Amino acid sequence: MNLTQRIPVVPASFFGIVLGLIGLGSAWRLAHKVWGLSWAIGETLELVGSLVWLLLVILYAAKWIYKRENARSELHHPVQCCFAGLVGVTTMLVAGAVAPYSREAAAMFLTAGALYTVAFAAWRTGSLWEGGREESCTTAVLYLPTVTGSFVTTTVLSALGYPDWAQLAFGAGLFSWIALESVLIHRLFIGNAMSPALRPTLGIQLAPPAVGAVSYLSVTTGAPDLFANALFGYALLQALVLLRLLPWIHKQPFGASYWGFSFGVAALAIAPLRMIERGDVGPAAMLAPSLFVFANVIIGLLAMNTLHLLLRGRLLPTSVVVESLTNAPRNTAY
Repeated sequence: MNLTQRIPVVPASFFGIVLGLIGLGSAWRLAHKVWGLSWAIGETLELVGSLVWLLLVILYAAKWIYKRENARSELHHPVQCCFAGLVGVTTMLVAGAVAPYSREAAAMFLTAGALYTVAFAAWRTGSLWEGGREESCTTAVLYLPTVTGSFVTTTVLSALGYPDWAQLAFGAGLFSWIALESVLIHRLFIGNAMSPALRPTLGIQLAPPAVGAVSYLSVTTGAPDLFANALFGYALLQALVLLRLLPWIHKQPFGASYWGFSFGVAALAIAPLRMIERGDVGPAAMLAPSLFVFANVIIGLLAMNTLHLLLRGRLLPTSVVVESLTNAPRNTAY
């Protein structure tokens, strides 16, 4: 077996691991500021998340070089393709991770990630507007290119001192979320039940309100206002619904797709910490410690289960995106 045949075919969904690790690292950075918790834990998580990002970028690029047909098939798949948007999103998260150490490096990562995110979001949205989509392929992964991408762009732009551009990105994310939310909820209410393979993608449903709350707080000042609390409240409701659905979702064995829960869970811990930092002493401040512990437990379990599969050599073969979604309906427009 030559070297190219031994290169693992890493699905784009694996970039969700970076979302969870760097997201939790950001929560620890804030916890250090607000509660005086360990500085080292947050920086370690940011470093590990950045190294995982680097490894995945190399392997994803290798897939396009040596196994192009597999990469093209993923990119044109009606479900899998949206995960490709995470390449740009995670690059911007790396920008946030390195910002305290090098503004120049952060600006470079931000520029590359934002340009990729905007280009991919425009291409993917244009494909959706062409129509001809199977109802069964309408899942929360549709949030990734425009909603998650725009909200992360907002947060990192603001952190690096570009508030005007950040406000434009927030508008793109907010109204994309409103438009897509109605489509997705209608499909869940009216359509057939999701197949077990697709159910873990529901974890992404938590991300828009939770990440949106963090994003909104990044472009506003002063005490958290009504809209910040409204976003946080809706995120809490989504979390409760997902907890109620967890036994139903868990009929699909654990795989990398479960990391779709991680970014929303991390943001659910970050948002109230941001509020405390801004002077909040209300419900968000009361819930912050529990949500912080919750985020650490959930992402810790995801990491342990992922390592367990990796050590047993079953992470790639059992990935939901690699196998189970391969037989999802296809349409050449995607």
